[in-house]
Amino acid sequence: MTAFLYKDDCLIVDIKVVPNSSKNEIIKDGERIRVKITAPPVDNKANKFIIEYFSKQLRIPKSNIKIIKGELSREKTVKFIEISSDKKKLIEELFS
Repeated sequence: MTAFLYKDDCLIVDIKVVPNSSKNEIIKDGERIRVKITAPPVDNKANKFIIEYFSKQLRIPKSNIKIIKGELSREKTVKFIEISSDKKKLIEELFS
């Protein structure tokens, strides 16, 4: 499984979310990307938190981040829309 897929001006990333963690962090585990978050997996709070967290970390608008697969699962596919080459580098650094 490849963690990143560039398609046009978008970046698609497969992640595994670990809710109710003691701190927020991104961990690269081989080919997998785990995202530990403090938010609980209740009432869509974890999904909203993931979008807010990535928005702050990458300095991109929340509207440019979409969960396209796995809204009710820990395994998610996240799409970053209209990503510049500078942001691609930042994303690769963040996820590595």
